[in-house]
Formats: sequence, C-alpha cells, structure tokens
Amino acid sequence: MMLDQLKQGKTAVITKVGGQGALRCRLLDMGIIPKTTVTIRNIAPLGDPLEIRIRDYTLTIRREDAEKIEVEPVEE
Repeated sequence: MMLDQLKQGKTAVITKVGGQGALRCRLLDMGIIPKTTVTIRNIAPLGDPLEIRIRDYTLTIRREDAEKIEVEPVEE
C-alpha cells in the first residue's frame, strides 16, 4: 500500500521509498526512511497536502510525493 492510500489517524511502517534523483534524496533527508513509523494526522480538504507524524515531528508532504512511499499498516 502507498502512503497516500492510508486513512487519517492510521499508523504504518515505511517499507520502501521510491522516486528518483533529487526527490528521493529529499524524502530521505526529511527522515522518511524504511522501518520508520508514520501516522497520517490530517488531510487537507481537497486531499492535498497530507500532514504526517514521523519520529517526533510533524511534516506536510504533497500527495504526489506520498504516492512514492510504500508502507505496511500497523495493527492497533
């Protein structure tokens, strides 16, 4: 499942970060790396951008970028 498909309030573990070149490097630099837990905190009214909680900070990313991040949902 891709990060953009995760429902608001749900938690998942990142399994793969896609993209190429500068985009992939930017995602990794922001702390979006495999085996990291991520939670969807909020989704903008029109669906873009997504507010996520990763590590101990909140990050806002575009849906287009979230489509490149593969996650595995965590059973709560």
